[in-house]
Amino acid sequence: MTAVADKPVARGPAWFALKQEIEDFLYTEADLLDQRRFHEWLDLLAEDIVYFMPIRRNVKFGQHAEKENTRQGEGISWFDEDKWTLGKRVEQILTGVHYAEEPLSRVTHMVSNIRLQEVAPSVEQPTDVVVGCRFLVYQNRVEYESNTFVGRRTDTLRRNGDSWLIAKRELLLEQNVLLAKNLSILF
Repeated sequence: MTAVADKPVARGPAWFALKQEIEDFLYTEADLLDQRRFHEWLDLLAEDIVYFMPIRRNVKFGQHAEKENTRQGEGISWFDEDKWTLGKRVEQILTGVHYAEEPLSRVTHMVSNIRLQEVAPSVEQPTDVVVGCRFLVYQNRVEYESNTFVGRRTDTLRRNGDSWLIAKRELLLEQNVLLAKNLSILF
């Protein structure tokens, strides 16, 4: 892939058009989740998606790179899922009897600081794009429960006709102790 964020790249019309296209895709995805259009959201996921959120640990200075985050496929994590398990989560939420989502949460997804990090094979004809961004997800349940999730995310998007599919999503929450009672929402 061509690194975009780490080295100077000619930011001509093709780069700006691609960035706008990616931003629009991510904003549309957020709207689908906020509007509880979960089946349409699932359609944005590649069949081989990797959806991963490590657990973060407090570690001594100098050990962050090695020990702060749990690793995919090793030990435990908040999420280490594929399309099948994400589909089952959606099915469970939509039964109307999901203990943590009855009544359904009111959720707002905010996505910002969107950066193109890598593009392959080129900005002019991209087939794969690695995108970094920040997120804020607000959840309100019943009358008095609210949770705010803040973090950063790296998505690998794959060209699908004239749109994109999410092939990989790695989420990093900026907390190591989850203060919410559960993680029943989708990020």
